[in-house]
Amino acid sequence: MAESHATLRVCALYPDLMNIYADRGNLLLLERRCAWRGLGFELSSAGLGEELDPDSADIFYIGGGQDRDQSLCARDLASVKRDALHAAAARGAVILAVCGGYQLLGHSYQLEDETLPGVGLVDLETVRSDGRRLIGNVAIEVELSPGERRVLAGFENHAGRTVLATGTTPLGRVLRGHGNNGSDGYEGVRAGSVIGTYLHGPLLPKNAWFGDWLIRTALELPELTPLEDRLEDAAHAEARRAAGV
Repeated sequence: MAESHATLRVCALYPDLMNIYADRGNLLLLERRCAWRGLGFELSSAGLGEELDPDSADIFYIGGGQDRDQSLCARDLASVKRDALHAAAARGAVILAVCGGYQLLGHSYQLEDETLPGVGLVDLETVRSDGRRLIGNVAIEVELSPGERRVLAGFENHAGRTVLATGTTPLGRVLRGHGNNGSDGYEGVRAGSVIGTYLHGPLLPKNAWFGDWLIRTALELPELTPLEDRLEDAAHAEARRAAGV
């Protein structure tokens, strides 16, 4: 098959700072599922102050971080990596951002008396709320392919309230949990191959099918060789059970 000659290139942004929500588990799942299929896998990273080559990866990944680290990364994204990320998105590279990384995809993140700049890839804004944190198991219904609805399940823990601008497409509809802001019934964002979500725990080991979709989309493959997924399916079922769906 064509996939046997392909290599998935993944670039993790700020892996030393934005990695508090089992983000390495997401990268490990991508690596393992490529290896089981005979696909090549290359992992690179880009830290503070490092220029980003928009053609260097098929998937650019941004995880979650503490407020101080997120502030450092926000300014670096806006000043050093902004143009490269926009160029990568324009050519169809996958950009996956989780939790803190998701909050930086939009225009800004109001963090108490500090406004963090966003990279402006999607039309949204986030505000830190004085109210209760949105914490717990969460499940959302997504439609990544026309007519094919699936459930993503994970865990959320965020004080930020994210609001999508009119016309901006959410990643999915909340079945259980809080989602972007606890009130509008939506979770995450999707703009072409740019995806942001609050789901972690980590996201991909609980939703291996979604990891496969990312691989297939990034490599522009029509299909992937099926794998023996009993353990992955069990993890997904447990995540859904915990979320109550």
